[in-house]
Amino acid sequence: MTDTDTDITTVGDGDTVVKKSWLREHSELGVSLILLVLGVLVLTDALGMTVDIAQRGPVGPRTVPLVVGAGLLVVAVLLAVDVLRGGRGEAEGGEDVDLSEPADWRTVLLLAGVFLGFAVLIGPAGFPVSGALLFWGAAYALGSRHLHRDPLIAAALSLLTYLVFDHLLGVPLPGGPLMGVL
Repeated sequence: MTDTDTDITTVGDGDTVVKKSWLREHSELGVSLILLVLGVLVLTDALGMTVDIAQRGPVGPRTVPLVVGAGLLVVAVLLAVDVLRGGRGEAEGGEDVDLSEPADWRTVLLLAGVFLGFAVLIGPAGFPVSGALLFWGAAYALGSRHLHRDPLIAAALSLLTYLVFDHLLGVPLPGGPLMGVL
């Protein structure tokens, strides 16, 4: 009997031997491929930057992206070599994820919807309103059902985040209709 993930073979004495497929055994190569693609994108973007000679100092604006892109490429190659030599990542000791259980797609889709809603609303509604919806929606998607307490905590957290970033750190966030009030 053979399926896509494992080869199950019965040996002459009745013992069953389970062999995982090559792709399943080397799944970390996917991470290496993602790192390689990110490294190439970062390097391509950094090398395509137009830098005015007046903007350049001892360290120009290309330096950090070039170092990060080169680092991503080096890590991708080292990871691929390690995986092909038989190296495997180990699960954390405190890991309580049961890989035999299916993914909770309801939660994933709710969170994706909340993030998408935040991205759409941040311009017209401003950060305090869209942030409150983000915090409350994420709490709801992750299982909190305190319908009176959660919106109040989300609003306070969003307002506090807005004030810290906008007023204390000087990072402007869109205020939306509350711009004149705050």
